[in-house]
Amino acid sequence: MTEPTSHQPSDSIGRIELSNLKLQDYEALLQAMKAAYPDWPGGFWTLATMKRLIDKFPEGQFVIKADGKVVGSALAIIVQYSHFGDSHTYKQITDNYTFDTHDPNGDVLYGVDVFIHPDYRGLRLGRRLYDARKDLCERLNLKAIVFGGRIPNYHKFVDEMSPRDYIRKVKLREIYDPVLTFQLANDFHVKKVLRAYMPEDEESQEFACLLQWDNVYYESKHRTVTGRKDYARVGLIQWQMRSYSGLDEMFEQIEYFIDAVSAYKSDFALLPELFNAPLLASYNHLSEAMAMRELAEYTSEIVDRFHKMAMSYNVNIITGSMPELVDGTLYNVGYICHRGGNTERYVKLHITPDETKFWGIKGGDIIRTFDTDAGRIGVLICYDV
Repeated sequence: MTEPTSHQPSDSIGRIELSNLKLQDYEALLQAMKAAYPDWPGGFWTLATMKRLIDKFPEGQFVIKADGKVVGSALAIIVQYSHFGDSHTYKQITDNYTFDTHDPNGDVLYGVDVFIHPDYRGLRLGRRLYDARKDLCERLNLKAIVFGGRIPNYHKFVDEMSPRDYIRKVKLREIYDPVLTFQLANDFHVKKVLRAYMPEDEESQEFACLLQWDNVYYESKHRTVTGRKDYARVGLIQWQMRSYSGLDEMFEQIEYFIDAVSAYKSDFALLPELFNAPLLASYNHLSEAMAMRELAEYTSEIVDRFHKMAMSYNVNIITGSMPELVDGTLYNVGYICHRGGNTERYVKLHITPDETKFWGIKGGDIIRTFDTDAGRIGVLICYDV
């Protein structure tokens, strides 16, 4: 699994979808695999193998699509880990790639494969796949996620250091490894070094790191299989008003907070009402009403930037409110930019007397709810509450 930072996400992507893998996705999946592993000396997963895996454990196979195109996948099985222990090979844990080791009553989610098409790295799609695995591990009440992680840059240092020293330097960020660096950033820890884990992996010199993520919610005597999360994490952004020279400078500040909220794996990032008000400073020579209408000219581009940021940082962004001019009428509106790519609008209903007096803002007349990947939500602004 690699997710290097040298590639920039495409601004043309309109929608990202995460779902369970279907057999009809295979041909597109194969092309993404070949692009992700251009120098892989072994073979690729066959249609028959994928059918066997999906038949055995459909909810454990994830695929991620950008505008309908398969660009990545995560495959897994459940094993009774005590049957294998920490010293095993990839061939053993998969029973010679048949996945007959899959045990619905097992206690560990074992990662079989994860990859992202190189043209789509930089969008944190790998993190989405890993978050989906973690959610599955929690829902199925499994102890941990375990797998053998490649160290594909080790061949460059094999004459200089042992695998142990290499791992230590990667942890200290003295060496970058496209797989291990990514795994460590996603809260996995190295349990041990595996020898001859995957003999065809020449880049890793046949070594692998046994990596593990522990499910802190695991209950040894209670098994819960529910369809969705029963909680949501919301990042509330306390916004200090400061002067900005323009949109670019304002979004530097916004991105700082979105990045922090995303790092805490929040489902939502919430900005305040009229967060873009400092941009009014450019229109001090105008009346309050005219200045607010000039500010409304920014709204379309602001929403477009939030839309891209929501997908890139894998967090649903509730944009806070902005003025928006519709057919000559000024409204106080906000948007929900879903991390999957769609965008929905909400309008402030109850306008304060000063909003009407100084800016000429009119209230909306529809209250609604919104379905998100973390549950159904409603959004109200200020006086609406």
